[in-house]
Amino acid sequence: MRYTGAMIAPIAGVEWPRLIPMAILAASVGALAVAYIAEVVFGLEPCILCLYQRVPYAATGILAILALGVPPRSRVRAASVALCGAVFLAGAGIAVYHVGVEQHWWAGTAACAGALPAEMTVETLRAELAARPPKPCDQADSTLFGISFAGYNLIASLALAAFSVAGARRLMGAS
Repeated sequence: MRYTGAMIAPIAGVEWPRLIPMAILAASVGALAVAYIAEVVFGLEPCILCLYQRVPYAATGILAILALGVPPRSRVRAASVALCGAVFLAGAGIAVYHVGVEQHWWAGTAACAGALPAEMTVETLRAELAARPPKPCDQADSTLFGISFAGYNLIASLALAAFSVAGARRLMGAS
């Protein structure tokens, strides 16, 4: 193998255009795995905004699988990877909102506070009182170096958005 000036070196038997959606898929699955492990193994209860932050990772995972199913040097693959970048940016927006709620810069959604239904009967009131209250969105279960999971998600989402856009540009140049 000789140096071609490419930033992405070939891996035995894998074409470099496949590496970009494979990396996006791995990052998406990894982020979802960390969230579920934190919830199931370590008992960290997610709030509604935590659950919303998982949606972009599921969406980009699906887009990455679709990108792997098209010809390696097609514009559809590049467009799918670019769309992953946009979805990661949307995820960063959700993370910014969640960090703002945690820092009390603004109020959370009605679902964060556990709003009661508009039509209240005795039965619905009993059901609401018997149910476990939702976790408030403004209380981070844990932090690492003073940064909550929402803060780390913001950093990861921005990095993955940048990687996806750069990957899409590289794929566009190859097609």
